[in-house]
Amino acid sequence: MSNPIVLVVGAAGRFAGLLVPELVRRGATVRALVRSEANAAVARKAGAAEIALGDLRDAASLEAAARGARGIFHIGPAFAPDESELGLRMVGAAKRAGVRRFVFSSVMHPTNARLGTHAMKQPVEEALFGSGLAYTILQPTNFYQNIELAWPAVLAHGVFAEPFAKTAPVARVDYRDVAEVAAKALTEDHLAYGTFELCGEEQPTREDIVALMGEALGRPKSIAAAEPSFAEWRAMANPPYDERQLGWLASIFAYYNEHGIRGNTTVLRTLLGRSPRTLRAYVGELAQSS
Repeated sequence: MSNPIVLVVGAAGRFAGLLVPELVRRGATVRALVRSEANAAVARKAGAAEIALGDLRDAASLEAAARGARGIFHIGPAFAPDESELGLRMVGAAKRAGVRRFVFSSVMHPTNARLGTHAMKQPVEEALFGSGLAYTILQPTNFYQNIELAWPAVLAHGVFAEPFAKTAPVARVDYRDVAEVAAKALTEDHLAYGTFELCGEEQPTREDIVALMGEALGRPKSIAAAEPSFAEWRAMANPPYDERQLGWLASIFAYYNEHGIRGNTTVLRTLLGRSPRTLRAYVGELAQSS
């Protein structure tokens, strides 16, 4: 089918927005599901040809957005209390609209009950198994792109601060690689009915990351890895979450502090047909754009 319509949920967002140009490169017609005209403009700039104004909490808007689409990409809003329900609604709308392919950007280790926001993805995965849709479930680990949020503080103060041990290994991945796999799954058949853990090649500690930052900035050993308490980090970062959401985030950091989080790169390397993007290269891009 030439120029299939693919509905991208949150196409103006930091992560789903990376998928839009990948789909366009593969000849898909991107329909962006966004909540405002301002976001529509962002999605169009990225390459979206169609706009569906809607909301994951508005069933009628989902039905309209899915109508005529060949595939759907869904990523849930971060730390939304009803994230599971929102995903289930999107799966239901896809079924009723006769959508063929559905790609869900889930998370690594969704069965780990200690990570509550990870476990929220599990009901959506289970719904896809019995949906009749040609689903692909992607389970990426922590994104390189999250480091960008801390980059201004790195430049201003020479400190990269996260509220867990600086020696804890945390598997990470460049979401551009995840988007490339998602685009393949939405435009080709060979990834249907697969569940894929996606992880970069490194398992870096924060000490490893600050070493890369210093090298990229031409100031070796000039960046410090800080270990603030969660309360201190919250005051510095001011994340846009309520108390319940902050509690979930605190539990994730507590888990990282105790265990770190590990992953394996074999699947991602195989799906890409190349080595995944490296953290060194990503930090180098941040430095060049400073």
